[in-house]
Amino acid sequence: MKDFNGKIAVITGAGTGMGRALALQLVSEGCGVAICDVLMDNLEETEKLCRKRAAKGSLFTAHECDVSDENQVTAFCDAVKQQHKTDHINLLFNNAGVGGGGSFLVNERSEWDRVFGIDWFGVYYCTRAFMPLLMASQEGHIINISSVNGFWACLGPMGAHTAYSSAKFAVKGFTEALQVDLRINAPHVKASVVMPGHIGTDIAINSSKVLGVNSVEEMTSEELTRSRERMQRAGVPTEGLNDEELRAMIKQLRDDFRDTAPVTSAQAAAVILDGVRNEQWRILVGEDAQFLDQMVRENPETAYEISFAEKLMEEREKRGAGNVLDALKPREE
Repeated sequence: MKDFNGKIAVITGAGTGMGRALALQLVSEGCGVAICDVLMDNLEETEKLCRKRAAKGSLFTAHECDVSDENQVTAFCDAVKQQHKTDHINLLFNNAGVGGGGSFLVNERSEWDRVFGIDWFGVYYCTRAFMPLLMASQEGHIINISSVNGFWACLGPMGAHTAYSSAKFAVKGFTEALQVDLRINAPHVKASVVMPGHIGTDIAINSSKVLGVNSVEEMTSEELTRSRERMQRAGVPTEGLNDEELRAMIKQLRDDFRDTAPVTSAQAAAVILDGVRNEQWRILVGEDAQFLDQMVRENPETAYEISFAEKLMEEREKRGAGNVLDALKPREE
């Protein structure tokens, strides 16, 4: 699929970040696009931007949908067929995702289940719903967004990341399994798994909204205590900070995650679309993703030990691979 002009794409989680960037790039190329999100303010902003950018004659629609709810996904699919007057689509970007549910042992089950429901079942339900439309096309492509946490299930040896990582491993395994299934049963449909490293997105901010967690300004003393403990385990110095200073630090860290990332959402979207054009089934986004992938493959038995994190940082200094790995670097007091 070298040209997206005249094609029809569906993008989940397109309210911000890579989903929004994909929508903007595709509509500018004359692709018909249907997006969904669960946060309506974000969705409306993407809609406004896309309508300004859309090539003449390309159809754009926006839909509210919680992808963890199969009934809502089915309704979303029906709306796409109706509003785009189509019996097929060409591109399905399963992009919706949230963070949270770090510990299987400590975090509330409701949070864990919510994260897993969006990050894995959202991919499953959408692929189930839209597969007949992909198969009805002359050429189709499924793009499933996993993560570096789809092959490295933590945020370093002191950072549990169980719900998100479990879901992203499932997304990766599902997409790999589709390679053979599609080749046998629908050879005109391709599938790619995308594993981004540190990309500049609002996932940290949006995740709190989707999970119903208090904003930084509204965090209780108990929530602040838990955040302080997590940050200290990760090597972030919080000693001597009062609650207001801690709030300011948490907000700054979230903003920095978006604003100082080595790869922007637009750059990530361009890499993904190039991967689709080249029929890459495995798309690593960012030098940090490529570097970490290599390290995990070379050292699988020690991948979750402190010695592995130390080796990562040593190799990072040698190679100058910038990124998420900075989260593992010991902080100066």
